[in-house]
Amino acid sequence: MAQQRRVQLSTQSPTSTVCVLGTELALDVCGSAPRGAASFQAQATPGVRLWVLHGARSVKLPSSVGRWPLGARPELLLAMERPSHEPGDEKVRISYFREDGGVPVGRALLYLTCVEVSLDADVTRSGAVSRTLLDKASWIWGPEGRGAVLLVNCDRDDAGAEGLDSEDSAVRSYSDLQDMAQLVLRTRGPRATFAGHRLLLHLDFGHADKIRVFYGGDGAELEKFQPILGGSKLSYTVRPGRHQHDSVFYVEGLAFPDVDFSGLVSLHVTLLESPEKCQGLLESPIFTDSVVFRVAPWIMTPNTAVPLEVFVCSVDGNEEFVAAVGALAERAQCPLTVCPAPQNRQDRWIQDEMEFGYIQAPHKTLPVVFDSPRDLGLKDFPVKSILGPDFGYVARQAAEGASSLDSFGNLEVSPPVTVQGKEYPLGRILIGSSFPRVGGRRMAKAVKDFLVAQKVQEPVEIFSDWLSVGHVDEFLSFVPAPDRKGFRLLLASPSACYQLLREKQEEGFGEAAMFQGLDRVPKPTINEILANEELRKFNDYAQSCISWNRDILKRSLGLAEPDIVDIPQLFQSNAASEAQAFFPDMVNMLVLGRHLGIPKPFGPVVGGRCCLEQRVRELLEPLGLSCTFIDDFFSYHVLSGDVHCGTNVRRKPFAFKWWDVVP
Repeated sequence: MAQQRRVQLSTQSPTSTVCVLGTELALDVCGSAPRGAASFQAQATPGVRLWVLHGARSVKLPSSVGRWPLGARPELLLAMERPSHEPGDEKVRISYFREDGGVPVGRALLYLTCVEVSLDADVTRSGAVSRTLLDKASWIWGPEGRGAVLLVNCDRDDAGAEGLDSEDSAVRSYSDLQDMAQLVLRTRGPRATFAGHRLLLHLDFGHADKIRVFYGGDGAELEKFQPILGGSKLSYTVRPGRHQHDSVFYVEGLAFPDVDFSGLVSLHVTLLESPEKCQGLLESPIFTDSVVFRVAPWIMTPNTAVPLEVFVCSVDGNEEFVAAVGALAERAQCPLTVCPAPQNRQDRWIQDEMEFGYIQAPHKTLPVVFDSPRDLGLKDFPVKSILGPDFGYVARQAAEGASSLDSFGNLEVSPPVTVQGKEYPLGRILIGSSFPRVGGRRMAKAVKDFLVAQKVQEPVEIFSDWLSVGHVDEFLSFVPAPDRKGFRLLLASPSACYQLLREKQEEGFGEAAMFQGLDRVPKPTINEILANEELRKFNDYAQSCISWNRDILKRSLGLAEPDIVDIPQLFQSNAASEAQAFFPDMVNMLVLGRHLGIPKPFGPVVGGRCCLEQRVRELLEPLGLSCTFIDDFFSYHVLSGDVHCGTNVRRKPFAFKWWDVVP
């Protein structure tokens, strides 16, 4: 329905008003009727469309009915088809008649000036601003939806600047402008009319800390761009230029969606009319146009996405590990970035420090690193070495104090899934928790709230607090597959490991020992492992925890048993009865397309081959995957982590556009 404004008429003197293109004026024909008038007749110049609402009918004028009775209180509406060339160049005349007709007993004359005022953004999500008749004041999800998208300006385009671009109220480069969304104010009509009115660009008070708007006037020079809205600036008077009909503004996001912010922000332009010859009276609004933006969510990428860059730390004693990861990255044709010791300060757990993702608008996609609250030796690496031109940064702190569950080895995301008919085309985030325990460790509320607020990868909590470190990557991973859902969920499986060891015992290899070739490491045989009742009972417990999670994952990700691969693994208890990997944790792997970097388990050698490695090859190679076993025993495993914990990967964004999701 078109925006409508009521206009009072007078039979004593002509009235003048402004009609904004695309709106309607409702003329108060009854309120201005002279005493004794019973009907009226309306006539207009060619640029004006008139129609009468009479009872349940809408009749365009002129019509076969010349006069309309006032007793039924009809409404007279008008709209205009194009901006005026001169003020008052169109008009409407209302003639009033008595019951017996004859000569009019009064006339009301209305002079009209049509102007165009339109606030536009990329509501069609095409990558460019266009004039549209769509409703710009609402935001609708889905492929048939509409609504403009705004990026948080969270990178740092100026190498000499401090902090994020969103923390700087100046535009320092054209690259900075490209991170922002354009907002175009279109004005057409007589210059004198705009000179006698005021155009006010304004935002809602509650959004003042969520966005900032820049304007450079008619020029394109960087130094002309000034912040005009945001913070304490809630409104800005726009003065259309003499030769410039479109005013282009640039809008940057300052905050991601979060527990106290839906992600929706509104900008408005209002045309204000000043009272004539009356000093001290306030202006009155005669038209408002609004645009709603949604701030783009931060999106994680799953193991199955195409790898773009591999990260690993160089610390004392891990040279062979770094070389092995580098060789795997080379085979996968993926660049390797090594974080040197001065930057990591002997902190090798780069997976725990940060998670790579991205933000996306129709005009631009920006990789963004999410910095965990963990803050150990690597705490400065994301902000000092990752944040930069066209590489964004976001962080959340654990107000209650960070626990191990706040490290991002405890944060994974599934590939796209469909669950009972509901599609999750960007997958679902997996968070390890103390559930179903009471009083255990949990991910920080600020981190969890942030992830939930992004909406497009609805998180699932699973039980990880049974583990000493407590991370989901200790018992699950995803790998690409050519069939079914396009992936397999890998789960660590004590029961599958015991089954394999029993098979080898029955084949006569009971004396084959673990950990061959490792100095100063006990080397239990298959017979000894199977006879260790305490180890068996603890792994029954570990299996029950994994089975609990298996059921949650099947329900939450819409998986069936053929979508799951059980990877042989044993756990052992620490002094606090928490689980640690008994041998290098093979699901804690690096996935680079079809190339897998799997912790070398040093399992019993049967027929010249490690039986654990052989079983994993039998499970994964039929899926077209290439298994490379990496020795991380002394450099990572004995320190309670494995290959995945010691590496990180930036991956290609989803081809699916997040705004096409239906949450």
